[in-house]
Amino acid sequence: MIYLLEDDSGIRNFVIYALNNSGFEAEGFEMPSLFYEAMKKQMPELVLLDIMLPEEDGLSILRKLRAGDETRRLPVIMLSAKGTEFDKVVGLDSGADDYIAKPFGTMELISRVKALLRRSGGEKSGDSIVLGDITVYPQRHEVIAAGNKVILTHKEYDLLMLLLKNREKVFSRDELLQKVWGYDFSGESRTVDVHIRTLRSKLGASGDAIITVRGVGYKAGEET
Repeated sequence: MIYLLEDDSGIRNFVIYALNNSGFEAEGFEMPSLFYEAMKKQMPELVLLDIMLPEEDGLSILRKLRAGDETRRLPVIMLSAKGTEFDKVVGLDSGADDYIAKPFGTMELISRVKALLRRSGGEKSGDSIVLGDITVYPQRHEVIAAGNKVILTHKEYDLLMLLLKNREKVFSRDELLQKVWGYDFSGESRTVDVHIRTLRSKLGASGDAIITVRGVGYKAGEET
């Protein structure tokens, strides 16, 4: 997951679209307060951080990230309309891993993101993803539930990964169809229900982590 903190909706939508189209999962935030709230729920693999922001400037946010135990090594790319050499030096000296001046093109952005993830090991991220007694090892495409190896189809695995990477986020059936099966899928939303049912069955007691939100859709989390 890549987080973007950018108050300009045009730039934010453009960057999120570019990242998603390039195979990344990305989420954008307009305000630092929303970004901080998301950080409590899920730690991203990389942060794209604007400097000029409401509530708090990007350099202050960067210093907080570098001071935190969990975020000290979190890859951060600064995005700023300030493109002078001095501004870049200030950003890099404050702890940024890279600095991209606005305006920038899609190819440059994606290339710099991929390069930083390679350097930081983020493309191999995470040896595992854990929720309760479900553990997924993405590099091995392996799922363990309550100590038992679970064999999933590709779609079941993709569905589980999407939910785990975005835990507590509720997805509608249409959203799951689009993200897992693709926009050109000609089936119906019942396909999602069937796969969720099968996924829960294969996970056994651990399947309770896949929660039905009545009238909306599904999420991964813990029952309250």
